[in-house]
Amino acid sequence: MHELITEQLVKKLIASQFPQWKHLPVEFVHNGGNDNRTFRLGNTMLTRLPSAERYASQIEKEAKWLPILVKGLSIPITIPLAIGSPELGYPFHWSINKWIEGSPLNLQDTNKTQIA
Repeated sequence: MHELITEQLVKKLIASQFPQWKHLPVEFVHNGGNDNRTFRLGNTMLTRLPSAERYASQIEKEAKWLPILVKGLSIPITIPLAIGSPELGYPFHWSINKWIEGSPLNLQDTNKTQIA
């Protein structure tokens, strides 16, 4: 499935479902994770498209819980701004989230940073 998730598909999905953002550039994020294909959308957003059916339920969970979790965390996390629907041959819900500048957190970082 993930081979079918391209910048062109993301641009078409955005143009169809969120035309207010269709003018923004779309760029693949190489270190965007395994569960989703991540694309930068302009300077302040990203898109997350599940790469397989087993990850598709994460979009709904993130939409529900991330806005709640963000209030109690000491580190920034992304929050969903919009949820896209299956369309154009892409079979799952997908999201547009807030972009957070930086690099992905890894286990070595947790040894250096205390997470409250």
